[in-house]
This record gives sequence, C-alpha cells and structure tokens, in this order.
Amino acid sequence: MAQAIPDKLYFRIGEVADLTDVPAYVLRYWESEFKLLHPKKNEAGQRLYRKRDVELVVRIKSLLYDERLTLEGAKKRLLAESRGEAEPIQDSTSSEALKRMRGRLEAIRSLLTRDHRGRGP
Repeated sequence: MAQAIPDKLYFRIGEVADLTDVPAYVLRYWESEFKLLHPKKNEAGQRLYRKRDVELVVRIKSLLYDERLTLEGAKKRLLAESRGEAEPIQDSTSSEALKRMRGRLEAIRSLLTRDHRGRGP
C-alpha cells in the first residue's frame, strides 16, 4: 500500500484510489464483483468508502496482484476469511492447471522411462 489509511469516517473514490494505487475504474468494477465491497453513496451519488472498505480494497488488491488469484479464487478466499475459516480455499482455476501440468509431467516421465528402458547399456 502506498501509505497508511488516515483515521477518517469517509473517503471519496479518488482518495481511495490514491491510498491504494488502484484506479477508480477498477474500484468500481470490484464493487460489482465483490459483494463485501459496497461503499455508501451520498445524495449526489458519490461513493463514500469507510475505513473497513479501504482495508478490504487493500486485501482484494493483495489477493489479485500479490497472490495472483483469479477473481473467483479471491471471492472464495474472502468469503472463507469472513466466515472465520482457518483453511484458505485454493483457487480452483490454479488447482485445475496444476492437475493438468502434473498429468503432462507424468506423461513425459513415462516416455522418458520407456525410452530409457528400450535402449541397451
């Protein structure tokens, strides 16, 4: 995070963008994807983020950019964390990719083993 979160009641979207180094358009998109992120709106329709909303933005950014989770994986992780589940839920997309890679590696090992056995010393 670029700087510490000031102790204020509300932050406008531009302030949150500056604090978290996340563009305003990305913040608006994340609101549509992450149900836990729902800043209030004033009479003029401006978003008013609370400190916990800003902390959630920082957490989402960490999950997506640092831990490289997909949106679905980040949603599952946040849901598990909000429920107090100790075990983080593994990103299913990553899990499937690992299974495919493992299968490919086993196939290569099988080919190498078979090729090695077919040759004499």
